[in-house]
Amino acid sequence: MKELSEITKPVLLVDDEAHILTTSKLFLQGSGITDTVTINDSRQVMPYLEQNRASVIVLDLQMPHVSGFELLPNIVRSYPETPVILMTANDEIESVVECMKCGAFDYLVKPVESRRLIASVKKALELADLSSELSGLKERLLSDTLLHPDAFATIVTGNKKMRALFQYAEVVAATRQPIMITGETGVGKELVARAVHQVSGCKGAFVALNVAGLDDNMFSDTLFGHKKGAYTGADQARDGLIACAAGGTLFLDEIGDLNESSQIKLLRLLQEQEYYPVGSDMVRKSDARIILATNCDLKKLIASGKFRNDLYYRLCAHQIQIPPLRERLDDLPILLEHFLAEAAKSLNKKKPTPPPELSVLLSVYPFPGNVRELEALVFDAVVRHTSGILSMESFRAVIGDDRPVLPAAAAPASGEEPLTALFGHFPTIEEVETYMIKEAMKLAKGNQGIAGKLLGMGRQTLNKRLKGIS
Repeated sequence: MKELSEITKPVLLVDDEAHILTTSKLFLQGSGITDTVTINDSRQVMPYLEQNRASVIVLDLQMPHVSGFELLPNIVRSYPETPVILMTANDEIESVVECMKCGAFDYLVKPVESRRLIASVKKALELADLSSELSGLKERLLSDTLLHPDAFATIVTGNKKMRALFQYAEVVAATRQPIMITGETGVGKELVARAVHQVSGCKGAFVALNVAGLDDNMFSDTLFGHKKGAYTGADQARDGLIACAAGGTLFLDEIGDLNESSQIKLLRLLQEQEYYPVGSDMVRKSDARIILATNCDLKKLIASGKFRNDLYYRLCAHQIQIPPLRERLDDLPILLEHFLAEAAKSLNKKKPTPPPELSVLLSVYPFPGNVRELEALVFDAVVRHTSGILSMESFRAVIGDDRPVLPAAAAPASGEEPLTALFGHFPTIEEVETYMIKEAMKLAKGNQGIAGKLLGMGRQTLNKRLKGIS
């Protein structure tokens, strides 16, 4: 299995002319591709690859000792996942065609234009990232492995969907593309972002910014900083958070709230890895890894004209959708025990014992605030707790006596009317009532009070109906 060090590989430039190596390296560094290695003796290429590997190889065709023609088939055969870009003279096009048939990714005609070189290398890097992701994800899912479980230890779960999410996050963590994390409020988007940062191996800091409520001026100043005298009160130059995240990860939360001007600046940062501090006309480069999050439906915002379509598609490279708590009810007992222990520790109390029916009560509540809401409920209950079994009163005060909302059942695949499909015939009212009472009692695990809430009837009424069911 590939380790992280094998995924984050440099761009290898191979040419016997020193000035071409120097200028090519400067072109790439100026575009934000800073991890490059140069070799001017073609005999060193294969030994280097055996020890170090490369994400992309830019290879000159005509070199002394071993030509690019000879190296290409060996590279393609031994390292098929590594894209090879050829550099060639104008009179070698026929040879290039043959090389493309042999597996070369692209070719550049000397003298190489900087834009052409940068565009070709970036495309090759995207291909290499995608190939690495697919193979890595396939291997993890088939073997059900997680290489860095400690990075996800802060996310308490035993859910299979969440484990698959962690495996995907682990695979895409080392890519150069932005990662979009979506999910409802309180599901733990920042925790996942921090885990991705830890797995990525970025040496810089993790810097988080919630952009909700920021106008364009505040967004620009906070993120990009400003030069001295940029506006009244700007007595000193100040770096923004993007500079603080150099070599690390910048996490932007609630990006669905950004106005159009801020969206344009974010798009430039994502596409070009560059930005302008407020009041400055000097462009700055950024090597920060960017992770974004939102609880909004961005497609709906696009349809209403509130979010840029081009920015959305720039963010679609990697998406992590965190399921709400109501879709992973198997995590409720685990989270309940975890938060009880955490609350007791922080309040210097003995961990209380929850009543058995508490898990049942929580399982029929939709938790609009998700894990964060559950944590607040548990902490509040422990604050009120004095001794004995944990009281359910504070939970009932929040959940209330309203009929709980459960996920909608799937419609019959046959296209029949739901009742007919369920009973095999159109049922009587008595049959439907009996079925509903039995199902409610199953969901409530025999607790008549909770079953009554599900059915919208009082406990005494339910008790009478139960006596009438044989």
